[in-house]
Amino acid sequence: MRIALLHGWGFDAGVWDALAPLLPGDLVRMDRGYFGAPVDAGRPDLMIGHSLGAMLLARRWSDVPLVAINGFDRFCGVDAVAPRVVQRMAKRFGEDPAKVLADFRATIGADPAPAIASPQRLGEDLALLADQTPAPEHGARLLVLQAGDDPLLPSELRRTAFGGAGAVCESGGHLLPLTQARWCARAIAEFVR
Repeated sequence: MRIALLHGWGFDAGVWDALAPLLPGDLVRMDRGYFGAPVDAGRPDLMIGHSLGAMLLARRWSDVPLVAINGFDRFCGVDAVAPRVVQRMAKRFGEDPAKVLADFRATIGADPAPAIASPQRLGEDLALLADQTPAPEHGARLLVLQAGDDPLLPSELRRTAFGGAGAVCESGGHLLPLTQARWCARAIAEFVR
């Protein structure tokens, strides 16, 4: 089984360091190239996306089974994050990308980021978060894994993301692949079976 993994905004393939060893199959850790060279993947048998990565994968291959971890089909809009939040971030990002990234990662309890290699790609993907259009309906099987204490995603967004099909871990914040890797791995194994 070929599995494509894609991280969220402000991260890289290292977000999978705890979860990847627990997954079966041939893994490709895709990378948007914020901090180094981008890595893409061919069409997988299963997609696992974290945060923005879930939205991007859902839009790319709507007929491939998807596991969305701390994920969403849209970040802004009704029952989601207010667009002005991302617009304010984008404005500040234009002035000081490293500061915006550092503030974001601190908000969700992440370690400091590496040096930014591609502020352009990071800025483009930040703009994607402002898109209020939900991803097209996902035509394949779907599993949504959320954390009850996610400081980034409002509770209504967690409840309704991708139609609300999924499971909730009480704790783990916005970094479930790192903080609750075993819980995620068990849920994914069940989903694959």
